Amino acid sequence: MEDWLTAAARARPDHEAVAADGGSLTYGQLDERASHRARGLAAAGVGAGDRVPVTHPPGLAFAELLHALPRLGAVLEPGPPTDPPAPAGAEGGAAPLQPRTEFEPDAIHTVIRTSGTTGAPKPVELTYANHAASALASAGALGVEPGDRWLCALPLHHVGGLNVLIRSVINRTTVVLHERFDADRVKATLEAGGITLASLVPTMLARLRAAGLRDAPGLRAIALGGGPVPAELLDWASETGIPVVPVYGMTETCSQVVAGNPGRPLPGVELEIATDGEILVRGAMVAPGERGEDGWLHTGDLGALDADGRLHVLGRLKELIVTGGENVAPLEVEQALLAHPAVVDAGVAGLPDPEWGEAVTAFVVLREPAAAEELRAWCRERLAAFKVPKAVFEVERLPRSAGGKLLRDRLGAD
Repeated sequence: MEDWLTAAARARPDHEAVAADGGSLTYGQLDERASHRARGLAAAGVGAGDRVPVTHPPGLAFAELLHALPRLGAVLEPGPPTDPPAPAGAEGGAAPLQPRTEFEPDAIHTVIRTSGTTGAPKPVELTYANHAASALASAGALGVEPGDRWLCALPLHHVGGLNVLIRSVINRTTVVLHERFDADRVKATLEAGGITLASLVPTMLARLRAAGLRDAPGLRAIALGGGPVPAELLDWASETGIPVVPVYGMTETCSQVVAGNPGRPLPGVELEIATDGEILVRGAMVAPGERGEDGWLHTGDLGALDADGRLHVLGRLKELIVTGGENVAPLEVEQALLAHPAVVDAGVAGLPDPEWGEAVTAFVVLREPAAAEELRAWCRERLAAFKVPKAVFEVERLPRSAGGKLLRDRLGAD
């Protein structure tokens, strides 16, 4: 497999590769700067197999390191940005190697830690082949055009953000990086036109709505992942003409594997539902070390496939609340609450209860006053009685990861 940046620089040397930090680099310039970085890393002792932590914020320097490390056979380990960024060192300090222009498809390209929404974050080893398959699958779902400009305001130490950079170089298009999500800045960027694709999480889109986003000339799709999308947010996007495509994926699948609402598997993705309702995924984008003995990734998510083969995600298997002997999926209760006009955000968990074992308990962020009993009555009209929250608490915000995922185990911790 040829080095992605080498191929892009040869095919489109003068095409803008990355715009960030108030500047930009063409593919030819990025190729030169990645080679310069690689020589510096090699002189410092970085070589094949070394795992190099990178804590640079989204920007040109991060892009240079992303493409420099493979030329030494080293492995990128992105982490949360630090100020100043930690020096790009390495574990092991292998002897410097001649910069490479070819990859072994099954070699490890990246080690990314999961978001840790249901436990401690774990490292996932993603190969060159995983990233290539993911880019191909995404292109099959969202399309690729030569003039594409993909806006990324997601953290690059999460797979959803990092893969925007990687698929852009594979497709030889442009990525526009924001160092962090700022609703006013993203709104201005979208309204100015020229952005054709964007990656966001639902909380970011909700903040753009609150900021007054009404138009995004030239935008083909917002890939919206990282968690369930409230129906009323999708309704707003449809009414205002903002093209939103909900996506489902995870670190172990090298980002998205399903797109749409409800979602269809991307090209090259196989889905199956186990007898206990768990979503199983198979395909070339699944990290080799995450595949079970049966060849499938056991996602830990609950889901169902309809007659048309569309996936309905119902929540996390481990997050099922067992209350009075009945199973409750928190996501179903959250969706009911989010349909209430006063509710901005909602999180549901099962808290220990001497009578019920676990009590369905809701935590809500409100845009206007609403009594707990009003919200419980709202749920009673939409849910089975055992699914109605026993208690509803108003909070200022819900605990979420940098990627926007609800940290359910922290609900009620304060």
